[in-house]
Amino acid sequence: MAELELKSHRFRSEREADWRRLETLLSRVEKGGARKLKRDELLEMPVLYRQALSSLSMARAISLDQGLIAYLESLCTRAYFFVYGTRSRPLERLAGFFLHEWPRAVQALWRETAVSALLMAGGTVGAFSLVSRDPDWFYGFIPQALAAGRDPTASTQALRDTLYAKLTGHEALSGLAAFLFTHNAQIAIFAFALGFALCLPTAGLMVFNGCMLGAFLALFASHGLALPAAGWLMIHGVTELFAVTLAGAAGFSIGWAVAFPGERTRIDAAAEAGRRGATLMAGVVVMLFVAGLLEGFARQLIQNDLVRLSIAGGSAVAWGLYFYLPRPPGGPV
Repeated sequence: MAELELKSHRFRSEREADWRRLETLLSRVEKGGARKLKRDELLEMPVLYRQALSSLSMARAISLDQGLIAYLESLCTRAYFFVYGTRSRPLERLAGFFLHEWPRAVQALWRETAVSALLMAGGTVGAFSLVSRDPDWFYGFIPQALAAGRDPTASTQALRDTLYAKLTGHEALSGLAAFLFTHNAQIAIFAFALGFALCLPTAGLMVFNGCMLGAFLALFASHGLALPAAGWLMIHGVTELFAVTLAGAAGFSIGWAVAFPGERTRIDAAAEAGRRGATLMAGVVVMLFVAGLLEGFARQLIQNDLVRLSIAGGSAVAWGLYFYLPRPPGGPV
């Protein structure tokens, strides 16, 4: 035991000055960025990092005390992110996310996105058909609180009034936008978070979300208000439904990785899918925020059906080009 302590003390005394020097430089970088270092110090950092890494390897090989090994592991980890990590500014990272990382995450999950969209479309068509044949089916798809009087018992004029009602006052519009953003965000988060259960809850959410849309459209179509209702819904619905579809795709990717991990362990496969899904979900939050603004403001302020449908069509084209238009290689992966 005494021999091991002597060996550890000698090992530390021979190399500690370099470790402290590396620690000092790292502390300066972490407080003020690389610009705090001189040119010679910048060149010195990789050398000190490799020396610390060599010391760590030797400490593990000769079984020195765990406190010293833990210190060297922490020091090497900090130095690694300086030597090999990206040191971009916040605005550069933000630009990289919107220009490269988010679109690439969406493109990587195009199969899952297609499955998610088909399930939602199937629910829409199925519910539309059922409610068109028997209006009582409406209550099976739309909760009474969400319907808010827009149900089969409402008159044509009452339904028409809901499509062109104006909210007055900034606070009323802001409150509606905040409520709708929260509601839609919850659906998207559940679709993503429940994907690990072999995709089944996510699939159910996609179908049910489509059923709600189909039932709503069928109700208004039965009163000759199909086009106005489509404009009222799609001015924000294109962005909102696309966001929920992408959240479902992220959930499917995790569920598929858990069910079929391949040569990897299930934990590793799920972790990899989760990292990609997290990037996609960060963008989904942005889309839901945009949808909330359109739903809480634009839909209430714009009363013309053609303008509403034009905004919906423009949104579809804009999101499609943004996500799927080929772009030059480069930028963060």
